[in-house]
Amino acid sequence: MPSKPFKIECIEIYQSRIKLKEPFKISLGQLEYAENIIAVIKTNHSITGYGECSPFKTINGESIDTAAVVAGYIAPSMLGKNPLDISQRVTDMDRLIYGNSGIKSAFDMALHDIAARYHEKPLYKLLGGETSRKLYTDYTVSLDIPSKMAEDALKIAREGFRVIKVKLGKSGEEDIARIRKIRESIGNKIPLRIDANQGWDFQTALRVLKSLNPFNIQFCEEPIPRWDFMDLPALKKESPIPIMADESCFDHRDAKRLIAINACNYFNIKLGKSGGIHNAIKIIGLSEKAGMKLQVGGFLESRIGFTASAHLALSSNQIEFCDFDTPLMFEADPVIGGINYTSDGEIAVPNQPGLGVELEKNYLKSLKPEIFC
Repeated sequence: MPSKPFKIECIEIYQSRIKLKEPFKISLGQLEYAENIIAVIKTNHSITGYGECSPFKTINGESIDTAAVVAGYIAPSMLGKNPLDISQRVTDMDRLIYGNSGIKSAFDMALHDIAARYHEKPLYKLLGGETSRKLYTDYTVSLDIPSKMAEDALKIAREGFRVIKVKLGKSGEEDIARIRKIRESIGNKIPLRIDANQGWDFQTALRVLKSLNPFNIQFCEEPIPRWDFMDLPALKKESPIPIMADESCFDHRDAKRLIAINACNYFNIKLGKSGGIHNAIKIIGLSEKAGMKLQVGGFLESRIGFTASAHLALSSNQIEFCDFDTPLMFEADPVIGGINYTSDGEIAVPNQPGLGVELEKNYLKSLKPEIFC
């Protein structure tokens, strides 16, 4: 192991925009590009870590532009610091600026990559995980007219995915019609996961969830606006479909509050909400004590971000669900290594030290980095 003090020597920040094969539509709006920030942290011992975030204006209040600005605050403050003291680095970021969980997660991810490479272990092993459990991702049907959603669901089913996720959250009656049409197309065997992205009020959510009970729905993500989280306990009690907190559960503090009021059946962890792996582990710990199962998902990260999420998913048996599909929606994939997908949605996690990812050099050269040394 290195004998001299281990320090962060240089940080490179890249803005990456990759077009999606089709527009990604949810109740909060439509996206045509994955606009992500890539953080590359280099140390004085020739160990480099990669991190990524997918700023999401309507959820974590960040854009690729604001995230790049905040990265310009964080990066200089990390130079010369010990990358292995992740807890202190996270504390430093939080003291420097409030919120901005997305860009903080990119730094956190790169630090965990460095730590696992330093200890010569895949990240999941550093987190106490193992690979005896298989991970499967769903694949998402974007919000659209019922006939288009049914057509998309049928294509996904024919590709062999074991679970289909469906974006809802508009008119309650239209959403019921969407699920009916999908079931007419694919039958009732393949489980569906539905995600309203806060699109319903309480009464609409209750009506829709009761109406959709016969359609083999695993759970519903964030049915009502996140600021109405105090209404979740009543909705959970009356809904025949389990409730998963997503936008209302950013970090471990939110998780603690939601557990205390018995607000939901599951949590959806996203590194871009929690601020990274360090805080996500705290959510897992709370969920283990409460006996709650978890999903690990994400925004529009590439296989860099979702490789980190997959390593995290192997760290605890409480993590039952995975939502890692968006890299499959990209027109281009500049990532070397990382997770791989099979035709049925199984996720293969790399066994190299760290995350097990790098970026194509030609792709990085095509971007204009901001460099802090």
